[in-house]
Amino acid sequence: MAVSYDRLWKLLIDPIKMIFDKMVYNSSWDEIISNEIFRQRDKSNNNDIGYFHQRIFKYINKCRVPENGEENGWDIIYEDPAGINLPDGSVVHRVYVEMKNKHNTMNSASSGKTFIKMQNQLLNDDDCACFLVEVIAQKSQNIKWDVTVDKKKVGHKLIRRVSIDQFYSLVTGRENAFYDMCMVLPKVIEDVVKEFDESIIPHDTVMEELTDMIKNKEITSKEAGILMSIYMLGFKTYSGFSSR
Repeated sequence: MAVSYDRLWKLLIDPIKMIFDKMVYNSSWDEIISNEIFRQRDKSNNNDIGYFHQRIFKYINKCRVPENGEENGWDIIYEDPAGINLPDGSVVHRVYVEMKNKHNTMNSASSGKTFIKMQNQLLNDDDCACFLVEVIAQKSQNIKWDVTVDKKKVGHKLIRRVSIDQFYSLVTGRENAFYDMCMVLPKVIEDVVKEFDESIIPHDTVMEELTDMIKNKEITSKEAGILMSIYMLGFKTYSGFSSR
């Protein structure tokens, strides 16, 4: 999607950071605005990638992906009537999954909340395990997850921290299933992008609009005009700025 000045304003950007970046790194306004647009797109892209990592399990046998907020908000539920063997020798018939992109995206409060959610699931279902599945884990693993809750270290053998390659292997029965998916992914993405042709390439108009906005204003320089316009991106309704 192309980014205009109005759209950038609606994204609630941080003008102060943009100005620090420009001055500290001796960048042009073109570079600063392009970087900000890229950052905003990257945030959106990360959300889409998270959606991909979750929704692909809709197409894997014995897995289901609950609709948003349903079934206690689990990202993925894996069930196997024949039994699911865990590394410690335990056998369950259901696995409830909370999926995260990176191992370090959860702070202690978030980790504690997720662990308590998993504890509650075990209390309501004595034939299940709960997994925190990490796409970017520190290493390939399927281990007991120990966390600190109320300043106490707690853990349970059925609450586990699992890298995504280990989870793919578990649900598919193929050791290298995640590797195989990664190997075909570039070609699949290339084919999808080709279907969109050039319509997927956005034409951003922020700098053009900024230049037009300052043409008819009494300003000391183009630099001062752009600077005020950048401030207005975040502070349009703030005292002092709202009268400009």
